[in-house]
Amino acid sequence: MQWRRWHYCPIKMTWTVKRSLFRTHVAGLLSLALLFTLFLFFSHQDWLPGRTGPRDNPLAYTVRGFRTARAEANQSLSLRSLWKETGYVPPKPHLNISSQQAEGGGGGGAMMGVTGLENSMSANNSLQQEMGVGGRLNAQPYRYILNQPFKCRDRTPFLVLLIAAEPGQADARNAIRQTWGNESVAMGLSFVRLFLLGLGRSSDSYTQTAIEEESRVHNDIIQQDYQDTYYNLTIKTLMGINWVASHCPQARYVMKTDSDMFVNTEYLIQKLLKPELPPRQSYFTGYLMRGYAPNRNKDSKWYMPPELYPSERYPIFCSGTGYVFSGDMAERIYQASLSIRRLHLEDVYVGICLAKLRIDPTPPPNEFLFNHWRVSYSSCKYSHLITSHQFQPNELVKYWNHLQSNKHNACINMAKEKNGKYRHRKYHAERPQ
Repeated sequence: MQWRRWHYCPIKMTWTVKRSLFRTHVAGLLSLALLFTLFLFFSHQDWLPGRTGPRDNPLAYTVRGFRTARAEANQSLSLRSLWKETGYVPPKPHLNISSQQAEGGGGGGAMMGVTGLENSMSANNSLQQEMGVGGRLNAQPYRYILNQPFKCRDRTPFLVLLIAAEPGQADARNAIRQTWGNESVAMGLSFVRLFLLGLGRSSDSYTQTAIEEESRVHNDIIQQDYQDTYYNLTIKTLMGINWVASHCPQARYVMKTDSDMFVNTEYLIQKLLKPELPPRQSYFTGYLMRGYAPNRNKDSKWYMPPELYPSERYPIFCSGTGYVFSGDMAERIYQASLSIRRLHLEDVYVGICLAKLRIDPTPPPNEFLFNHWRVSYSSCKYSHLITSHQFQPNELVKYWNHLQSNKHNACINMAKEKNGKYRHRKYHAERPQ
């Protein structure tokens, strides 16, 4: 059977019809182009509600997705509770200005290219309870409940460890005292260990009593009367930095880290800080975070409202899981903080203080020294890094003890183990069947 071919014969069109069709097509194309332009424009506006857009890192943007009325209400309640805890009254949005207009219009340094940074520095009404006379943040806004003011009275510490911990983390504190926070790791160098705490729930008097007894035994806890929450990590860090500036200004180096970290203190001291060399000045290092954008996703833990930080980029900062700075920086960072509105992202906030001081963090000699993630354990790898994240107290003790028993031949043993496995596989592969 042969298929019949159909032919279409178009009707002959007049010039008027052709011109009308041409105009219709051009108008349609122009309308599409206008709609596409408007879409691009509005998709880049921070003030649009429900804005979406995937990004690579939780500190930058994340996929927002659809938001239910309940999610909106929960987020609003969470943000209001944050402001209530910190005594924050939302300021009116400020106009963005370029970094060249900051403080006398000077250019250069870490502030360059951080649009709107000056607004975050000049709006100082974020924490009313920290405000003093004349609109300046109080130098001592919170009362000490536990303090160790004489830790450095008769010595010049080579290293001060500031360890952010929660009130209920007694097991983590004890694990650190047994492992990387033990003074024996300093190899004869003067060493100070301090755990930084705020107040737990007012109904939990048992925990506070236990903390006070722990402090009497170990003399390594400082605590002030602010609420110990994630959103107050900046207050906690500034408490530790101010303690160094006030009670231990002669310290050569300071490390701020967290209670769930593995820290190879010996490698930090011997390979990075190098006691045989003269102490550094204006030194700050850690895992460098470059070019990160504020997270505008209201569902995110790292959400940063445009009213608090209107800039499109954060300055360079170091991950709060572990950074190191020279002792002279403690006073300078804390004094800079007294003219900068408090932000709840502690590591970002310290980066802003450095930007105000026009100090760029120094890249570490090896980008894998500071890790803000969990590194799979081997004695070879852990003998050549400084930090690894997310350790439970029992894991910390286990791996620390293993590393100490293998640290002098850690990589030799690993090479022998690999060769042994290779020979084992080769033997079984070549055996006659």
